[in-house]
Amino acid sequence: MPTITAFESSPDRGKGHARDMRVRWALEEVGQPYDVRLVSFAAMKQPAHRALHPFGQIPTYEDGDLALFESGAIVLHIAERHDGLLPMDANARSRAIAWMFAALSTMEPPIVDLTMAMLFERDRSWHAERLPSLQERVRIRLSELSRRLGKADWLDGAFSAGDLMMVTVLRRLNTSGLLDEYPDIAAYVARGEARPAFRRAFEAQRAVFTAASRS
Repeated sequence: MPTITAFESSPDRGKGHARDMRVRWALEEVGQPYDVRLVSFAAMKQPAHRALHPFGQIPTYEDGDLALFESGAIVLHIAERHDGLLPMDANARSRAIAWMFAALSTMEPPIVDLTMAMLFERDRSWHAERLPSLQERVRIRLSELSRRLGKADWLDGAFSAGDLMMVTVLRRLNTSGLLDEYPDIAAYVARGEARPAFRRAFEAQRAVFTAASRS
């Protein structure tokens, strides 16, 4: 049974934005049981954890003699070894993987820049001036994604690991108001969140925050 690491006390306050959520969701989609080892912020910077993740982050993934870091690499590993997250057709499989990379490399950077500014830079003198440019960068990407998605339920035929990664990235905008400007993308995110595997992963992650809050 694989073991993943997650925050002992998640900074997202149980909203399902921490990146172990992607790995939990992938494991739930393929029906693979897993263990979770919770780590504190201090423990993440210690040699034992850095041996698994050189940058001192989460998640990590251990299965037998294999240890992986980076959520995208872990999800791809899971998808390649279990049915359900990558198509059987070789070309469709490659396209699904391309969408995984698009989620992480094209969509996520401007979204993270915006959300970090909204969370941590509100008291800076230049926040009001910088915010519109950050929002515009995200709108450009959302417009491009909207044109590609069109009226389809998923990015390329059936639900795949590409959709899983894209939905987890887009969820970071849930409180920004930007998704309201793109009803098709908002509906796409909602379809992902409605999947039973997502709900199981979300509740498992939220339970960690709830337990930490009570202690």
